[in-house]
Amino acid sequence: MALGNLAQRALVAVVAVPVLLLLLHYHRPEPWWAVVFLATLIAMGEFFGMTLPAEDRLPAIVMGAIAAASFYWLDASSLAYSSSKLLAAGVAAGTTITVFFTVIAPGLYYLFRFRDIPSVATRYAATVAGIVYTGLLPTFLAMLKRIDPNQVGDTVLIVLLVAWVADTGAYFAGRFLGKAKLYPAVSPKKTWAGAWGGLAGSVLGVAVLKLLFADWLTWPDVFLIAIPGGILGQLGDLAESLIKRSVGVKDSGTLLPGHGGILDRIDAVLFIGPYVYGYLVVRFLLAK
Repeated sequence: MALGNLAQRALVAVVAVPVLLLLLHYHRPEPWWAVVFLATLIAMGEFFGMTLPAEDRLPAIVMGAIAAASFYWLDASSLAYSSSKLLAAGVAAGTTITVFFTVIAPGLYYLFRFRDIPSVATRYAATVAGIVYTGLLPTFLAMLKRIDPNQVGDTVLIVLLVAWVADTGAYFAGRFLGKAKLYPAVSPKKTWAGAWGGLAGSVLGVAVLKLLFADWLTWPDVFLIAIPGGILGQLGDLAESLIKRSVGVKDSGTLLPGHGGILDRIDAVLFIGPYVYGYLVVRFLLAK
C-alpha cells in the first residue's frame, strides 16, 4: 500500500472516528439512525450505479429509502418510545410496508416503465437485491443502537470492531505471515494468513471492548460474536468484491479517499450487523 494511500486512510479515520463515537455515545438513537440512513442512501447510489441504467437509479433509491426507513421506524422495538395507538398500528403493518417497497413497488415500476423487455428481469432483480443489500442490511447497524443496554453505542461498536480490527489483523498477517491465496478468482490479494489474522483481530477487538467498556459482555459472548461475525465479515468483503468484479469496477465509489466508496467501507458490516443484532436480541431476552 502506497504511503499516500495510507495517509489518506489515516486522515479519513482521524476525522470520522470522533464524530462516530460522539453520535454513538449520545443517549438517543435517532441521530445515529440519521447517519446510517445517509450512508444507506449513498451505498444504494453506488450499488445501483454499478448495476442499473441511469434512468432506473433514482426510482430505485427512492423505493429503497422508503423500505429502509420503514424497516427501522416500524420495527416492533420502536414501541418502547411511544404508547401511541397510531404508532402501534404502523408497527403492526411495518413488515408489509417494508416488503411492499422492497419487492412489490419495484415490480410495479418495471411493469409500467419496462422499456427494454429483455432486460427487465435483470433490472428488477438488481433493484430488489440492492434494496435488501444496501438498504435493509445497513439498517441493522442503526437498530443495534436502540437495543444497547447502556445507550453508549457498545452494541454498534461490537460490529465496527469485528469488521475494522479484522482489517488491520488481516493486513499485517497477510503481509508478514504467508502468501497462500484465499480466493484469487474474486480477490487476488487476500491470503489464508490474512483470513486467520483477521479472525484474530475480530476476537481481540471484542475482547478489548469487554475489558474496557462493555462489562455486560461475557467471555462466551466475545467468542460467539467475534468468530462467526469475523467469518461473516470476510465473506461480506468477498461478496462485494465479486459484485464489483462482475461489473468491471475497482471501487464502488470515490467518496472516501483511500477507501473507495461507502459500500467498500461497509461491505463487511453488512453481513456482520444482522448476525450480531439477532444474537444480542436473543441473548437479552434469555437474560430477563
